[in-house]
Amino acid sequence: MAAAASTTPASAAPAPAAGAGPGTVLTGGRVVLPTGVVEGGRVIVQGARIAGAAPDGAEELDLGGHWIVPGFVDMHNHGGGGASFTSGTPEEVLRGVRTHREHGTTTVVASTVTGELDFLARRAGVLSELVEQGDLAGLHFEGPFISPCRKGAHSEALLRHPDPADVLTLVKAARGTAKMMTLAAELPGGLESVRLLADHGVIAALGHTDATYEQTLEAIDAGATVATHLFNAMPPLGHRVPGPIAALLEDERVTVELINDGTHLHPAALELALRCAGAARTAFITDAMDAAGFGDGTYALGPLEVEVKDGVARVVENGSIAGSTLTLDTAFRRAATVDRMPVEDIVRAISANPARLLGLDDRVGSLEPGKDADIVVLDADFALKGVLHKGTWVLDPRTA
Repeated sequence: MAAAASTTPASAAPAPAAGAGPGTVLTGGRVVLPTGVVEGGRVIVQGARIAGAAPDGAEELDLGGHWIVPGFVDMHNHGGGGASFTSGTPEEVLRGVRTHREHGTTTVVASTVTGELDFLARRAGVLSELVEQGDLAGLHFEGPFISPCRKGAHSEALLRHPDPADVLTLVKAARGTAKMMTLAAELPGGLESVRLLADHGVIAALGHTDATYEQTLEAIDAGATVATHLFNAMPPLGHRVPGPIAALLEDERVTVELINDGTHLHPAALELALRCAGAARTAFITDAMDAAGFGDGTYALGPLEVEVKDGVARVVENGSIAGSTLTLDTAFRRAATVDRMPVEDIVRAISANPARLLGLDDRVGSLEPGKDADIVVLDADFALKGVLHKGTWVLDPRTA
């Protein structure tokens, strides 16, 4: 661990797995901790965990001049590597997970898109097995309980009101792995569904919504805590009719998702969100679809045909933006070099905050003893140089 990194005694950290070997000490880097940046710090890895003290015989790996940050946590991701989390086979889903892992995202929540209720319930069963195996961190249902006025890349024919019984059907189908559901709370049954989700420990996220400012406040009071890809798929901010954006930005109980790819948000909109919500209430997401890490071409997003050109995905039928091809290493680099965010704030938005929201911060989201050895190495220009997932190099900085 970094020289000043450990506020937890080594004895308090869980013991590494048997046969973990002597371990590795990452030295000389700029280590980003919850308490700040440690220049020339070190992180100790033993087995699949971060350790509080270096064992005898540990290998040292000099990462001088590099940033050492926690693995990224993506709470809103539909796929990658040519694979869809909504419709792919388990093997295809794992290919998508590996694609994002190779770009620094060591924790992935699988997001679905609007479909028939029975299909989504069956899909939840498939994906929940991958959560139980440890390959995914949970499920996020984006649709079908969203507004047809703000449907984006969702099939209008499959949308429905958020009847609490239907909402509960999907939550139960996920067998305890549902982490979040996006819905338009202004629709009939919306507020009741928000309360139901909160009671079941599932994040109620407001998105694809045509809600007024007042309706949004009602939903927040009912238990909604996340704004799904703020600014996108909701009414614009108005000076007489402020709409949901103002309510979501001003309420301290809400964390706002932001897609920092240069397409979904103008830099001024991103800056506005950061000024209002601050690093403590911001979560960078990808909203990635199949083409992330794969390339241009024609893809299916649920029942819709999507064309990806120059890295931008759009529904063929109406030209709506259809998710992104973003990976979080690109979002990190853009935040640091274009948006000029402090690195500590980027780490909060891309690792710590989503881990906390998902209830996973006892395992991931920061570089602390006892947590999973999920670590990203970036060079001085914030280019990706290394990815460690549970103590195993996915991208080795010695060969990158």
